[in-house]
Amino acid sequence: MTEWELIELLKQKDESAFKTIVDTWKDMVYNTALGIVQSQEDAEDISQEVFVRVYESISTFKGESKFSTWIYRITVTRSLDHLRRKKRKKRFAFVESLFGKNDELVNDPPDFFHPGVATEKKEDAVTLFKAIAELPENQNTAFVLNKIEGLSYQQISEIMNMSESAVDSLLHRAKMNLRKKLQNYYSINT
Repeated sequence: MTEWELIELLKQKDESAFKTIVDTWKDMVYNTALGIVQSQEDAEDISQEVFVRVYESISTFKGESKFSTWIYRITVTRSLDHLRRKKRKKRFAFVESLFGKNDELVNDPPDFFHPGVATEKKEDAVTLFKAIAELPENQNTAFVLNKIEGLSYQQISEIMNMSESAVDSLLHRAKMNLRKKLQNYYSINT
């Protein structure tokens, strides 16, 4: 069955087509979300949200881009929305703590594991992913899509709705920012 046949069946709300789409793209969606939000539990939740969104809005897919690009866009959008909500909750938790409602601030989980990272490199990966998370939103997204997901500049430009030269510029700035952030870590640990 071709991708277009699957899409047409999904537009008719065919459950087996939906299952095939989930099975085909679940790893890509999960890994992309994980690279952005850096939490396994959150990435699983986002993955479910993405596929619900795919199912509910398949009728809006016009085929102007590749189907995988459309799914990447949904994944990136949901992941960034999640981070924004999380930041708002943290700010609110901090404000509450000032007034004595909470005894301590909400902290990020101290441990993060990406399936593509070897166990012996875990400490380096935690440091790297924390630095990536501190990048501005567009730099973070472009970096994750290029370096972790292995997408080309053209694919990233389609997903992020910008020119390839803008993607190149984002990636260059991301690398420069990461170099600055990680300079002390690597001079100490080498």
